[in-house]
Formats: sequence, structure tokens, C-alpha cells
Amino acid sequence: MTIIEDELLIGEGVVLDAGAAPVTMRMLSGAIDVLTYGIGFLVSMGFILRASSQLNDAAVRAIGIGWLVIVLVLLPAGVETLTRGKSLGRLAAGLRIVRDDGGPISFRFALARSTAALLEEYLTLGLIAVTTSMFSRRGKRMGDYLAGTYAMRTRGGRSALPPLSMPYGLEGWATTADFRRLPDGLALTSRMFLARATSMHQLSRLRLGQQIANQLNEYVAPGPPPGTHPETFIAGVLVARRDREYGIEMNRTRRRDADSALVRSLPFGIPDVEN
Repeated sequence: MTIIEDELLIGEGVVLDAGAAPVTMRMLSGAIDVLTYGIGFLVSMGFILRASSQLNDAAVRAIGIGWLVIVLVLLPAGVETLTRGKSLGRLAAGLRIVRDDGGPISFRFALARSTAALLEEYLTLGLIAVTTSMFSRRGKRMGDYLAGTYAMRTRGGRSALPPLSMPYGLEGWATTADFRRLPDGLALTSRMFLARATSMHQLSRLRLGQQIANQLNEYVAPGPPPGTHPETFIAGVLVARRDREYGIEMNRTRRRDADSALVRSLPFGIPDVEN
């Protein structure tokens, strides 16, 4: 078993990939997005220049740079975050941006991608993006390498994976075990193996499942209860990892909301007066 660029090549020559989009589809979606945001920036900038004709050149340049950052960096990042990795071009091409482990991207991933797009898509007319994608096994551009993402097919590829649930008998173990952060490639390989296990040859399924379980066991302490089937252990690790990351994110959201409410409130318990 060999892991190559977050993909798993098993002995039978079968690659467990994640439906990465081909370069041609990425070029199509990228061209649509570049035209959309580029034309939007030029048109809106024309109105801004007309409205700020009384300002000096330094102020106009500052406004132009600020608007450039908003339209070509912050706006695409916000769209990708709110749509969970989609844009107008990706909707047309049937693509979605996901993390290397297959999960949805957050704002920091989208911001890294949109910032890199200024150089590799707008300033070089896509030359750097296309060249990088052509030499990448998963069609990644420079922004994807910086953010740890890739473009996944949502049409014409594999169907959505069914959700996992904690296997019976591992609930107590999952609440007390310590989990180190899993490498993105191993997490994605484990998820794809569970999705394709029923269609694999029995001997290959057993051997590959045991190999993945042995790799996961290096990131878990203590190991699963004696006699746990490898596939059961793999599912338990992935579910525990998902639930813990969800809990961490929910706690972070609650703390952020509490801090925001504290900042908006008056000090020393003074009640606010409605105007």
C-alpha cells in the first residue's frame, strides 16, 4: 500500500481518490469566476471614479486599492465560505472546493486561495494557475497548495458519501481515548476505504482495512478494545474525530458570541437605554 499525494494506491493498482476535478474543468470554472469578478471590479470602479472626481490622485488610488482588495479578495473568500466551497464558475462546472481531508473549507482557507489568485489568475491571466494544475496529480493550483485544498467534482463523479455513526460498543472507548491530529491523506483514505469496502475483493478488503487500522492506531491511545474489527475501529476513529472537531468549533462559536455580546454591552452592569 502506497500513499501518493494524499491518495492510496493498493496492491491491485486501484487508487482510492476523492473525485478531484480535471484541469479542463478547473480552467472553465476559473475563467467564469475571473470574468465575473474582473468585470464587476471594472464596472464598479468606473462608478467610484465618477463619484470621487473631486478627490486628489492619492485618495483615488487608495480607494482603488481598497476596492480591489474587497472585490477580488474578500468577496470571493466570503462567497466560498458561505456556499461551502462554491462560486458561479464552480456551479456551472459542477465543482466544489474542499480541504485535503475532504471537509468543508472555512474563511481562512478561502482567504488564502483568493489572495493567491491575485497573482496566479489576474496578474498572469491564469498562466501560473494552469501550469501548476497541469503538474499536480489532483489539479491543484498555487492557492490550493497554500491553503491545503483541492477542487472536487460534484457532478459526473462519485455520489455523496453516507454519514458515519459511532459503531456499537465503541462509545465508551471514544469518550476516553486520546486522539492526535490525523494526516489529511490518512483521514481521506480511511473515509474512501469505508465507502468502497463493500465493492472490493474480500482478501483485498481485509488486508487494506488492517493496514489502515494499523496506521490509525499510531494516532490513538489507548487502542481499541481487543477483538475490534479493523473497519469498526476505522469508523470509530473517524466519527470521534468528527464529533470532537465539531464540539471544538461550537465552543469557539459560543465564546466568540459571548465576547461580542460583552463588547456591545455597557460596562459595570449599567443598563442600556432604548432611544
